[in-house]
Amino acid sequence: MTTGIYGGSFNPIHQGHTTLGRWLVRQKYLDELWFLVSPQNPLKPASGLLDDRARLHLARLAVGRKLGLRVSDFEFRLPRPSYMVNTLAALRETFPEREFVLVIGADNWERFPDWYESAEIMRHHRLLIYPRPGSPVDASALPPGVQLVDTPLLDISSTQIRDAIRTQPAYDGFGLDSRVWAEIKAKGYYKSIS
Repeated sequence: MTTGIYGGSFNPIHQGHTTLGRWLVRQKYLDELWFLVSPQNPLKPASGLLDDRARLHLARLAVGRKLGLRVSDFEFRLPRPSYMVNTLAALRETFPEREFVLVIGADNWERFPDWYESAEIMRHHRLLIYPRPGSPVDASALPPGVQLVDTPLLDISSTQIRDAIRTQPAYDGFGLDSRVWAEIKAKGYYKSIS
């Protein structure tokens, strides 16, 4: 089974994430996609990061029972910081029957050489790159095993959503699943953190 690994802080998860996941499964790039909630991305600051379990819960609310999508807390049980090369090695060992494909945005592809042991990741896994605003990718220059996929581009970011929650009293949850927005409002998440 071909399983996409889409790792991230998902702080919070939004419709851009879930739309991408559903599209990749529907278009048969993957049999299923796992949203791998990261306890702490080594390349991002921890400030403004909602609690691990809260982000995991929001992701599960967003994904619900969408066919082919799953939320995983696999990295929660691994040493921190969470380096993707170690996560993928542990996934291969735990689920040897699966082929894991790494799904990253074009912005992350620009920084991929800075990832810890990025060459090791490419030795063992195919990569699917999805478009991101302001991060063009020359598909003809990609190495073997790396593919640019022409996914729908929803210009939504978790940073924009957190900023809107904090600064716009009339923000109505645009870009968020209604269950996620209801939980954020009920718990008062992101009111005081960026």
